[in-house]
Amino acid sequence: MPIQLDEQADGIAVVRICNPLKRNALDAAMFQALRDLWPKLDQDPRVRCVLLTGDGDQAFCAGADLEAHLDRQPGIDDLIDAALLKTAFFRKPLIAAIRGVCVAGGLELALAADIRIAADDARLGLPEVHWGIVPSGGGAMKLSDQIGSAKAMDLLLSGRLLSGREADAIGLVSQSCAAADVWKLAMERAAAIAANSPSAVLAAKHAALARRALAYARLEPLERELVALVRAHGDPEEGKAAFLARRKPVYRDAAAELLEISSIVKEMP
Repeated sequence: MPIQLDEQADGIAVVRICNPLKRNALDAAMFQALRDLWPKLDQDPRVRCVLLTGDGDQAFCAGADLEAHLDRQPGIDDLIDAALLKTAFFRKPLIAAIRGVCVAGGLELALAADIRIAADDARLGLPEVHWGIVPSGGGAMKLSDQIGSAKAMDLLLSGRLLSGREADAIGLVSQSCAAADVWKLAMERAAAIAANSPSAVLAAKHAALARRALAYARLEPLERELVALVRAHGDPEEGKAAFLARRKPVYRDAAAELLEISSIVKEMP
C-alpha cells in the first residue's frame, strides 16, 4: 500500500508514506488514501498519538508527483486540503519523523504535525515558486504562524531549502538529531504522549490550535482565487514542463495578473 498504517502498542498509530522510487511523492491515489485515513484515525478511541513518516531514509515526502499533473484534475483543491490537513482540525497528537527530503507538499503535510523531529541532514523547504506553483497546501497559510513572518517569507519567496539543523534553529522543527536517532526519538515522544490523559491532551491541543484551523478555513476561499489566477496565467504548466525536462523555466510577465491578485488580496480578512 502506498499509504501504510501500522498499529503499535499503547495507542500509537504509524502512518508511512511509501513511494521510495519517487522520494515518497504523492500521486492522486495517495492523496485520496490520506484524505480517507485522517477521519478514521481522528475518530478511533484506541489511537492516542499518530506518528507520520516516509518509507526509507532518503525522503519523508517530496510533495506532489508533478508527472501526475494533479492540478488539472477536478476537485483537486478539496482533495489536497483534506489530505494535507490544511484547514481541518485533527484532534489526535501528530508527530512527523523526518529523514531526507521534506519539500513542497511534503513539508506542508509536516506543518500539520504538532511535533516534528528531523535528521540534521534532512532537506526542508517550499520550492514551489521555482516551478510557477503557489504553496497552497498549507505552506503560505501556516508558515508565518509557526516560525514568524521574516523567516517564513524568506523561505516562501526564495524557495530555498534548509538542513534539519537549520530548520531546528528557526523553529521549523521541534528538534533535530542524527538521522539514525530520528525514529527512536519520535517514538519516545509518541509513547510519552500516549501515556498521558487522553482528555487532557485533547483539551490542550484544542486550546492551543483550534482557533488557527478556524482562521485557515476562513482564508481558504480567497487563497483558492489566487491559485486559480496563477494557474490561468500558465506558469504552473511551464514550471512542471521545465522540472520534468530538467531545464530552467521561462516565465512571461504578469502585469495584468498582478493587478487582479492585488484586488483579491484587498478582500482578505
